[in-house]
Parts: sequence; C-alpha cells; structure tokens
Amino acid sequence: MTAELTGGAIHISNEVLADLAGYSAMESYGVVGMAAPSLRDGLVQLLPQNKLRRGVRITNSVDEAGEPLASTVEVDLYVVIEYGTQLAEVSRNLADRVRYTLTTMTEIKVERVDVHVLEVKVRQGA
Repeated sequence: MTAELTGGAIHISNEVLADLAGYSAMESYGVVGMAAPSLRDGLVQLLPQNKLRRGVRITNSVDEAGEPLASTVEVDLYVVIEYGTQLAEVSRNLADRVRYTLTTMTEIKVERVDVHVLEVKVRQGA
C-alpha cells in the first residue's frame, strides 16, 4: 500500500498547549502546584490535577506590526513553589522544562516562558 502525501495543516489549540505546560510544570522539582492567575483577597488556591490549564496562560506571539506569528507562543506559568528551594533555580528549570516539552511535542516555537511565583508553601505528604 502506498501512501500519498497531501497538503494540510495541523492546528493545536492553546488549551491543549496549556494542558501540556501544566503537566510538565507539575513534574518539575520544587513545584508544589499550579494556581489561578487572579488573586482574590490575597489567597492562592492550588488547582486540582484536572484543572492545571487554569494556571497557564498561552498567548500567540505578534510581530512589530501586531500581526500574529505562525506557530509561536508566549507562556505564563502561575505556580506555588516548595518552601526551602531556591526560587530562581526552580523557576529557571521550570521554564526550560516547559519550553522543551512544548517544542518537542508540538514543534511550536516558544518565544518566552515567564514564571510567576504566587506563593511559597511546605509540600504536604512529603
């Protein structure tokens, strides 16, 4: 059987990218959990495993004229980091891991990954 290649495009939604980024973040050392980016009354609530995408914001990159760049995104991660870890090192490793995961799994270029540490917390059950 011979396969014939045809032209086409693959579209991956930002929600799927957010899921991938969230799961990748949770596998990173020092990350206790993901949190929603909006703070209410200064309280940070850890998101359950099935809602990790709420702790990730994916936006399409734009060029100087304001036009969207094809297959290029910017990532914002909202995380809770484990008490006693080096915040800068954990954040850097987290950003690198998420960039690697998105790039290798989806072939999408990641323009930047910003890590927003919303809280430092003692890991429960460790």
